[in-house]
Amino acid sequence: MEMPTTAERAGRAWHGGAALVIGCLGAVLLSGCSVDVRDPSVTAAPAGTPVLATPTITPGHDAAAVAARDMPFAAGGDLAPGVPVGISDDLKGAPGWKLAKEDVAGASQYAKADGCIVSARATTGQAALVRGDDRESTVALFQYLDATIQPSYLKTATLQWGGTPEAPGRNVEVLALEQAAPGGRAIALLARVFGTAGSSAYVSVSCPDAATLGAARQDVARYLPLVPPAA
Repeated sequence: MEMPTTAERAGRAWHGGAALVIGCLGAVLLSGCSVDVRDPSVTAAPAGTPVLATPTITPGHDAAAVAARDMPFAAGGDLAPGVPVGISDDLKGAPGWKLAKEDVAGASQYAKADGCIVSARATTGQAALVRGDDRESTVALFQYLDATIQPSYLKTATLQWGGTPEAPGRNVEVLALEQAAPGGRAIALLARVFGTAGSSAYVSVSCPDAATLGAARQDVARYLPLVPPAA
């Protein structure tokens, strides 16, 4: 089923004493900060030089089969090379939510009547973050945002892999960082790097307290599924 995605339009309280950098990560929580990490080994083509388009269909790749099963970290290699994962924008129609900003620095932002804010973005060109597998690559994304983040701070969580609010899809593993921010707000950041697909997705949630954060995360899981590539 075709779903609209944001791929095309797209603190300091720590357990263990680590400090959360408010620069980029703060912008993630409140407005959507770009984590478009370019591969330094890739030289940009000179102006006027024809650039061959990357094929969007991989021979022998069954996109429907990949979309129909769970996407744990170990299964990231099942995706077609270079075909990005997206994020649905169904949260804008969820009860109590509205679209606050669209395609601001590539992110869409949603606001709820109880004071929660969600920012979601899917990004391409993430080759510089790719490590041994998608879990290691996702840790690298968090450490790109803040070098003091240790893997032990990150917990495995799941989002929906395809489907709709009425007909949920499968599960996709992500890493989650949940902490308190200045002013008493409760925040969570969920992210996944898809190394083979060359893309990443993150969703940040900022709420007045832990109770509203829990409810908002349930809405995110239902209304902001990650969208498997169609090719």
